[in-house]
Amino acid sequence: MSDTRDITIDEYDYPLPDERIARYPLTERDSCKLLVRTSDGELIDKTFIDLPDLLPAGSMLVYNNTRVINARLKFRKNGDGALIEIFCLEPHRPVDYAQSFACTENCQWLCFVGNAKKWKQGSLEMSLKIGDKEILLSATKGEAVGNARIVSFEWTGGVSFSEIISVAGEIPIPPYLNRETESSDASDYQTVFSQINGSVAAPTAGLHFTDRVLAAIDERGIRRRQITLHVGAGTFQPVKADAIGEHEMHSEFISVSRSLIEQLAAEPTPYVIAVGTTSVRTLESLYHIGCLISCGRWSGEVPQWYPYEADHPGLSVGESMSHILRWLDSNGIDKLVASTRIIIAPGYKYHIVKGMITNFHQPRSTLLLLVSAFMGDEWRRVYSHALSGDYRFLSYGDACLFL
Repeated sequence: MSDTRDITIDEYDYPLPDERIARYPLTERDSCKLLVRTSDGELIDKTFIDLPDLLPAGSMLVYNNTRVINARLKFRKNGDGALIEIFCLEPHRPVDYAQSFACTENCQWLCFVGNAKKWKQGSLEMSLKIGDKEILLSATKGEAVGNARIVSFEWTGGVSFSEIISVAGEIPIPPYLNRETESSDASDYQTVFSQINGSVAAPTAGLHFTDRVLAAIDERGIRRRQITLHVGAGTFQPVKADAIGEHEMHSEFISVSRSLIEQLAAEPTPYVIAVGTTSVRTLESLYHIGCLISCGRWSGEVPQWYPYEADHPGLSVGESMSHILRWLDSNGIDKLVASTRIIIAPGYKYHIVKGMITNFHQPRSTLLLLVSAFMGDEWRRVYSHALSGDYRFLSYGDACLFL
């Protein structure tokens, strides 16, 4: 593990001109460029609508069905009228996402607070109208948790918190877009298969999919399966430490159905292509959950550095999935709900993921480390090809298929 911890983030830097960052998506999602790196290292320039014919026969496509919430709430403080921004990160009480969204009177969330110095005491209030109901929403600042705060929300009218934020909040687009959220982002920044509320950032590799691409994938007999990982604000957190061993990964909620775990346990192991780094992190975390269960160490979260530990049991995928299935049976549940802090960096051995669809990532980011762990220093040739080939970068940019 020491070799991985000692990696310096300077090794994963590259020049990204500002004009190569896509500020808006293309009108036709599936008309973006697709850079394919084949299993023998060949680079091919395609268009995303070509994807179905590029997927290996018999493969399984796994994508993230999370839905981005209107996590950014803007309050005006009484008195001086200062703008206070509350950015909802994850539920605190109740801690379950579905239960928190269903609350009809109050709940607590862990939040970032913008302009916090102006909010010394008292509650912030906002008047809303939902249907024919006049709603008063209040926010009260609680204790600090790291660089975030617990915020208590209370409201009138008997509506759900899900309804509250859908009306009161706005979609939190990435900070590197350097612009305000616009009405078009409400649809542009959601995938066509988004279902489960909870993310504060989109699984952006999924933004390129359209109904016609999905239909073509089905026609080819490629299996499509869903997982859930609620993306946290930490996805935008740069690696500030020189060595990645000093970087602390954020915790993210994951949910995987029993049926998918059963399919992953089959022999031979399916050729899994993950849509986006969130699906990669979920699937690879799943393998390590089985390993943690096997040695009696499972506590509900995959630790950041567990995959690199010398005493890791190193089970086969089938063995790992079997441990999870027995654990589900013993607890009488049919869905694995957990959290993960896993960091995937050079030195990591992939277990479940054989291919990935992803975007072009920021320099010096953990997402670039994940890509490098998959293909080694080849990422430099891939990114150099993209930069010289007029590809668009980051969330609203073009796509890659790595096999």
